[in-house]
Amino acid sequence: MHLRDRAREDADFSDFVRSASPGLLQAAWLLTGEREAARDLVQTAFLKTYAAWRRVRTDDAFAYTRRVMVNAHVDRWRRKPWREAPSPELPDAPAARDATEAVDSRLALAQALGALTRRERAVVVLRYYADLSEAQVADDLGITRGTVKSTSYKALAKLRVSPALRVDERGPAPLVTEPSRRT
Repeated sequence: MHLRDRAREDADFSDFVRSASPGLLQAAWLLTGEREAARDLVQTAFLKTYAAWRRVRTDDAFAYTRRVMVNAHVDRWRRKPWREAPSPELPDAPAARDATEAVDSRLALAQALGALTRRERAVVVLRYYADLSEAQVADDLGITRGTVKSTSYKALAKLRVSPALRVDERGPAPLVTEPSRRT
């Protein structure tokens, strides 16, 4: 491979990372419920996508990277728990910020999703946030369509009664910003 071709591929990948990062980060945050874990998950997905970039860039790179991200997430909850020792000291608290409605909505969503099992959370995020079909979710998670349907049904039932997702007289507030659509 010529140096010029490699530079062009790297530039293409950099453009892809810039355009795909916001959507993947939001989906990863919904999957993990933690900002740093979401960043790690997206970084892992980008590393694996870069390794296969010559093959992937001609296909749907976003779908490939999303699938890699979901598989990495599934791998994490299939492995034994990390052997981390709890620390008696708490980390520094983040600086206080103005609370906005969007932040409150996202926190409510995170709290509600936190009550779900990891599989339920993955199914809900892929099915309703990433707008994938049941077959695509089943394929991404390595489960059957029937499992996707039953898991989705159970998860939505839990979300409907979640106190975090309260509804007032104005109706439900949007929980997250609308994900950007890719062509």
